[in-house]
Amino acid sequence: MLTRAGRLTVACALAAVLPAAGVIGAPAASAQGTGPQVRAAELPELRQIDVPAAWRAAKGAGVTVAVLDTGVDATVPDLAGSVTTGPDYTLGADPPGYQPPHLHGTYIASLIAGHGSGPGRAGGVIGVAPDAKVLSVRVILDDQEPGFAVYNENASYADAIPDGIRYAVSHGASVINMSLGGAVSTRDMRLAIADAISHNVVVVAAVGNNGTARGGYTPYSYPASFTGVISVAAVGASGARASFSDRNASVVIAAPGVNVVGAGPDGEYLTGDGTSPASAFVAGVVALIRSKYPALSPALVTQVLVGSTRHRPAGGYSPGTGFGEVDAAAALAAAGRLAGQRTAAGLAASAHLGGGPLPGPIQVVHRDHAKIAALGAVALAAALGFLLALALLVLMALQLLQGRGRAGRAPGGDAAVPGQDTNVAET
Repeated sequence: MLTRAGRLTVACALAAVLPAAGVIGAPAASAQGTGPQVRAAELPELRQIDVPAAWRAAKGAGVTVAVLDTGVDATVPDLAGSVTTGPDYTLGADPPGYQPPHLHGTYIASLIAGHGSGPGRAGGVIGVAPDAKVLSVRVILDDQEPGFAVYNENASYADAIPDGIRYAVSHGASVINMSLGGAVSTRDMRLAIADAISHNVVVVAAVGNNGTARGGYTPYSYPASFTGVISVAAVGASGARASFSDRNASVVIAAPGVNVVGAGPDGEYLTGDGTSPASAFVAGVVALIRSKYPALSPALVTQVLVGSTRHRPAGGYSPGTGFGEVDAAAALAAAGRLAGQRTAAGLAASAHLGGGPLPGPIQVVHRDHAKIAALGAVALAAALGFLLALALLVLMALQLLQGRGRAGRAPGGDAAVPGQDTNVAET
């Protein structure tokens, strides 16, 4: 059962709700004039991690990113046509008839795969991977929903996130983003994440926002702290750790998380502080890598991310920002080099084998249990036949040796030894 101390929350504080006609303190404008203002307000974070340069190589086409969150409003202009809605694993927590706002989930999805809106899609929010698709799975509630406490205190929702992970894996996601977390780890969540990674899915999660609650290091947050998860901290415009961002040894990488602009439901735009938007940015960069180099495993995707960071800490790593701030263009370049090395190694091995394609790993696509049992019986019979034949050969050899012994014995039954007296005195 999830107690209040172990409750799962979104890893973001949405500091302001900005209507479509008044953005970031700007004077009132028409909805048509607002789009470019939103785009101008969100571009600094994208430029900070070199996303526009990365778009020359990839924009996320062919990749589905599962957003396990509070749900996504698929009708918002900046996401229209890009969202598939999966199941709601929080059903029953809110009162009957209540319509969830899908506030946090929509905001996160727009940072990952928003494609903009308006003429030429030149306005509104554009995500890191604007050509990617979003699979929305509702596994948690926005903090202001009436069922928030029910969700966190009822053990029947303990499997919501693991179930969401498994659904995402079985429905084509190659990247999972979880901008959420709690202090309690569960075996089922760990197993679901391990299953996702074993199915070649990259899992990204927010490290948490309790950096100011305690001095020094902060406790681990889950799912971010599970092995294999890319755990993301938040930094400001200078690349330094945001004061609220958790600080512990689970941190892998960092991304912008201060005053980040994103899309919300009902034509609104939001600004948010937290490791939630930071996680979304990294998930978007992973989508770019997966779009261009789909064969790279989750471990290799992590390798190119951490090997291409900017603002790398002294000594190469810190528990505040991990290996540094993500760099989209540099990560794509590193992925290209790694993919090229693997291709060259494959060609060399193929040439060593005499040319032709290098055989890939053996995959069992079907098991004919009846045929396997029959072949096993045949193999057992052959083994028994071999042992019987071997026993017969040994018996025949013994009989042959005994026959030769009898032929060499003198009359009277004693063996005759040439050149010796057969009469031996007793001592």
